[in-house]
Amino acid sequence: MKKHVYGACLAASTALSPVLANAQVTIEWWHALGGELGELLEGVAEGFNASQSDFVVRPSFRGTYTETMTGAIAAFRANQQPHIVQVFEVGTGTMMAAEGAIYPIYQLMEDKGVPFDPEAYLPAVVSYYTDPNGNMLSFPFNSSTPIMYYNKDVFEAAGLDPETPPATWADVEAASIAILESGAAPCGFTTSWPSWVMLENFSAWHNIPLGTLANGFEGFETEFVFNNELVARHWDNLKAWQDAGAFRWGGPGPGPDAFPAFYAGECAIVFGSSASRAGVLRNTDFNVGFGFQPHYDDVEGAPQNSVIGGATLWVLTGKSDEEYEGVARFFEYLSQPEVQAEWHQDTGYLPITQASFDLTREQGYYDENPGADTSILQMTLNEPTENSRGLRFGNFVQIRDVISEEMEAVMTGAKTGEQATNDAVRRGNDLLRQFEAGLN
Repeated sequence: MKKHVYGACLAASTALSPVLANAQVTIEWWHALGGELGELLEGVAEGFNASQSDFVVRPSFRGTYTETMTGAIAAFRANQQPHIVQVFEVGTGTMMAAEGAIYPIYQLMEDKGVPFDPEAYLPAVVSYYTDPNGNMLSFPFNSSTPIMYYNKDVFEAAGLDPETPPATWADVEAASIAILESGAAPCGFTTSWPSWVMLENFSAWHNIPLGTLANGFEGFETEFVFNNELVARHWDNLKAWQDAGAFRWGGPGPGPDAFPAFYAGECAIVFGSSASRAGVLRNTDFNVGFGFQPHYDDVEGAPQNSVIGGATLWVLTGKSDEEYEGVARFFEYLSQPEVQAEWHQDTGYLPITQASFDLTREQGYYDENPGADTSILQMTLNEPTENSRGLRFGNFVQIRDVISEEMEAVMTGAKTGEQATNDAVRRGNDLLRQFEAGLN
């Protein structure tokens, strides 16, 4: 693994209280990043450990996001919890409901006297993880958003402009048909994470609600309302495009077949996480372009802004003051522009602070790597509305599975878009009520 600057930020903890006893205090950090991303995460921890001698952060890979979150909850009940756990964005509602188990980040930093300014973070990131009073509950770490990746070589072979990605869904359809007719590739486009991309972000991008009460931000009594004409139309269009060969269903959940089809040159376009950028560049031998998610140009106000995925770091209760001082110092270290800029550049995750975004730009990274700023530009295209701030629903891990199942029913011809969206809303609302009942 290449040398990093993480360990060069030696002034990380100068604002904190006096040096502790000689024995290092261990901070346990459970996370869900495997492979190269896991190695980069370990590099961040190593950088902090090298920057001071009072604390040592020990990362521990605990499986998928779902496995990591449920494992931490079980460990808390057994009084064996880690200090820090990485939780994906759809677990936010569940973590917020775990009263007594969570040490809110704003309170931690205040208690330990560590400078912490929420306004230093990108608004689209901060708004997702704050309570109704604007207090940050968890620490943004690896935030992402879905973008378009496209094969410039296939575009050129099909007579399309390789420097101009499709901007609207009509453009995607036209480009896909041109690609098929030219024989440049057997598939126009595919997608990973269909719920995240083709519903959650699709709705935010068109500034329409997923649910009531500001998509759940204003209370757990929310209900889903995404069974609207636009979502139903889009799902029906995906089915029609699939029948024409323009679209290929990449599978439910993470869409396991989507990126392999793109890597192999079979599908000219794939929609997926901005954090997949490093993997895309590593696994392709053709010229890759980057673009915004498409929009329907007959929808007023579109495009709006996309919403984030990825995860944040939550602090669990039940540890000593000394240990929490170490956690606060670690978060202070993670906030440094140099650390954040390198994490962003290495992984494709968003730079969580304005300073790290500015530093990356000043370093010429975006000039040398065209398209690397696509995610930030898309996230900050407009000021977030209550429809595009994000979402906060209980049981959303299970609800995402329901949405994927209903979308797949459309793709197989078992249901229309209207039927599938109605059924997804009904089943999703049942799970919301189950979650709400569990709070009482």
